[in-house]
Amino acid sequence: MNYGYRETISKQKNLVSTGQRLSKKSLVVFFKILLYILLLICITGCALVFGIVRGIIDAAPDIQDVSIVPSSYSTTVYNNKEKEIAKLVTSGSNRIKVSIDQVPDNLKWAFIDTEDARFYEHNGIDIQGIGRAVVVAITTLNPSEGASTITQQVLKNNVFTDWTSEETLGDQVKRKLQEQYLAIQLEKVTKKETILETYLNTINLGSNTLGVQAASHRYFDKDVSDLTLSECAVIAGITQNPAAYNPIYHPKANAKRRKKILKNMLDASHITKDEYNEAMKDDVYSRIQSVDNQITQSNNVYSYFVDEVVSQVMSDLQEQKGYTYTQAYNAVYSGGLKIYTTQDSKIQKICNKELSNAENYPNTVSYSINWAWTIQHADGTTENYSESYINYYHKVLLNESSFKLIFSTKEAAKECVKQYKKYLYPDGLADDDVEYETLYYTPQPQASFTVMDQYTGYVKAIVGGRGSKKVSLGLDRATQSTRQPGSTFKVLSTYAPAIDTMGYTLTTKIKDEPFNYSNGRPVKNWYSGYRGTVTVRKAIADSMNVCAVKTLTEITPQLGFDYLLNFGFTTLVQNRTEKDGSVVSDIQQPLALGGITDGITNLEITAAYATIANQGTYTRPVFYSKVVDSNGRILLDNTTPTTHTVLKSSTASLLTQGMTSVITEGTGKACALTDGMPVSGKTGTTSSAYDLWFCGYTPYLTASIWTGYDENKELGSDQAYHERLWSKIMSQIDQVKGYKIKDFEMSDDVEEVTLCSSSGALAIEGVCPHTYTEYFSKDTAPTNKCSYHYGTPKKTTNESSTEATTSGTVTVGSANAADNAADRKTSVSSGSSDSSGSDDAKDGSGSSNDGSSGSNGAKE
Repeated sequence: MNYGYRETISKQKNLVSTGQRLSKKSLVVFFKILLYILLLICITGCALVFGIVRGIIDAAPDIQDVSIVPSSYSTTVYNNKEKEIAKLVTSGSNRIKVSIDQVPDNLKWAFIDTEDARFYEHNGIDIQGIGRAVVVAITTLNPSEGASTITQQVLKNNVFTDWTSEETLGDQVKRKLQEQYLAIQLEKVTKKETILETYLNTINLGSNTLGVQAASHRYFDKDVSDLTLSECAVIAGITQNPAAYNPIYHPKANAKRRKKILKNMLDASHITKDEYNEAMKDDVYSRIQSVDNQITQSNNVYSYFVDEVVSQVMSDLQEQKGYTYTQAYNAVYSGGLKIYTTQDSKIQKICNKELSNAENYPNTVSYSINWAWTIQHADGTTENYSESYINYYHKVLLNESSFKLIFSTKEAAKECVKQYKKYLYPDGLADDDVEYETLYYTPQPQASFTVMDQYTGYVKAIVGGRGSKKVSLGLDRATQSTRQPGSTFKVLSTYAPAIDTMGYTLTTKIKDEPFNYSNGRPVKNWYSGYRGTVTVRKAIADSMNVCAVKTLTEITPQLGFDYLLNFGFTTLVQNRTEKDGSVVSDIQQPLALGGITDGITNLEITAAYATIANQGTYTRPVFYSKVVDSNGRILLDNTTPTTHTVLKSSTASLLTQGMTSVITEGTGKACALTDGMPVSGKTGTTSSAYDLWFCGYTPYLTASIWTGYDENKELGSDQAYHERLWSKIMSQIDQVKGYKIKDFEMSDDVEEVTLCSSSGALAIEGVCPHTYTEYFSKDTAPTNKCSYHYGTPKKTTNESSTEATTSGTVTVGSANAADNAADRKTSVSSGSSDSSGSDDAKDGSGSSNDGSSGSNGAKE
């Protein structure tokens, strides 16, 4: 065997070569195995990813079940000329639907060129856009480039609405995959224009607006169809970030976006260079600020009229359609309804202006307060306080029984609040306490006004208070506050039923003389003494207390109460047991003077007087004529109001004629209109002049005014300012509406008769030296001719209160007539001593629990 050097080296090389070959072979095997493993992992991973993706897609909603149409739209309220007066919205509903045909091309292209340039080319997802977004994300390490198509955004806004609550990347990926899948499916079954229309109606455009129509109204106060190119670019510039690009709060940022959008449109040849330059020169942001100032000044608080419309529509939806409260609320505030109201904006404007005019009130203005104070402590507890706590503190804890939440100045009111807060927290709040406080000042005395068309029941205008309205659905003194009616009740509770069923006429004689309630307390007039025998017409004109109480006693308080119910009053008390065990009822003699337990509302007494103006037919007040749903179907039809007969037409005509004397010669002279339009109505003043009323009507409209302090306080010496205010408003209404002067409609069952001034009987032509005319129902018209001037003179009617001198004339007897009243329990109360009404004479303002009037003597 040769073991020489050469052989040894050769052997070594062979060994190395063999090792290398073995090593290379092993390496190849290893890499093959690794490749197989990686391939297996890849296949398994892909299968897993595919399975996950498939599972995510399978979990996506079925395209047949998907609705891209938003369910929440703002509700629009219109006046009687179908002009918008209010928009009712809640969070997520401030959108107004428009069709794609109403959207200008400039606005369409502004969105498409910026948000989805290949909208008309892709099938729901934009592969090129996705690729671009990936490249940008990798190169910049910032995934800011969007790749969502308009179709995907529609799904995101209307199907995947909980995307804002996504917490993990997995949640985002899952939603994105389902969104892309459904986008492809949606475009298979939905036209591009429909998708674009939905997109433009649903996008968030800042300032609580959804969709281009709502945004157009909010920023430019116009319909979307009227937008200029510059304005289109402003709106399209908002959508990428509604907060950052809001043109009201960030006009500079929005201006940059507007420029980019206009450049995109120019590059896409959707606008010309000249159009681009003109749009860039437009001072559009000044207009936006001007519109915003107008909206801010309007305070976005609903009017008293809209408040009542909302209440009635919600009530009717529950009563007529079986809605729950929540369903009714959602329908009104996010159902996209169209509510057509009865409001006459010209009349409403006059009422608003005059009731807010300080010159129409006494010079001595005071203020009440609405105060709310919430304290959140560090330990999580919360305390809430309001003005009622201040009232309790002074009246109970400090024993200041005469304290009232009425202040001569705003500074005095603020100081009162400050002192109470100091009482609660002498050392102030802790550093970690958080407080929220609101303090509103309300001018006093307050007022309310209602205008109604007596023939249709349509309420034309309503004002629930003077001063700035601070909140929606707050206190409405016209529809919610119950006040004592005073002498306005004399006609409704007493003379209306007396003429309608008891044979009374306007010439019926009543003796104004000392007269007692059934418990022996005297009835007192607002004037000093008594005026002897007078007619019903005179008793109405001069608002005579004794005459009213004697008449109600004669016809019975029960009859008067029944008529009031028929007149539509819902707050009267037939019989009620109070917490202290006492029993109260309004079926009492003070009912003649408006002495009732709970009071009445301005709206209800307006409807009652409108009944007389409408020939005795009551019509339930109507605030809206119809409600149309978002699909154009009539949801509520209120065009046929609820009515019923209260009085014979002859009675209504006689009362109308009788109450004209209130204005021509009685307590309401200040209510005469400047244009000479006939007015009929009745004044009313309650005890201590807490409440002043005038309820009246012309041949066209019925209106009532109330004024007084929210918290009972005697008004000053000028107790006719409300009458002048009523006249001022109604005179202006006649002028702006162009009403022609005409007489009141007269019932066919009423005739005009000439009477002898001395005897009150039918006058004999050529014999009776002094005569006058009066109106009678044909079945109660006098038939006896004057015997005073023809034949043997006889005792005249004014010599005896118990002798009837004409046929159809009923004479109410002496002071003992109180004994003839219907069954009454003298232990039943007729009102509280500080709030129940009496009359123009302040008699009976507070009814004691013996059924008689509690205070006496006053003036009309």
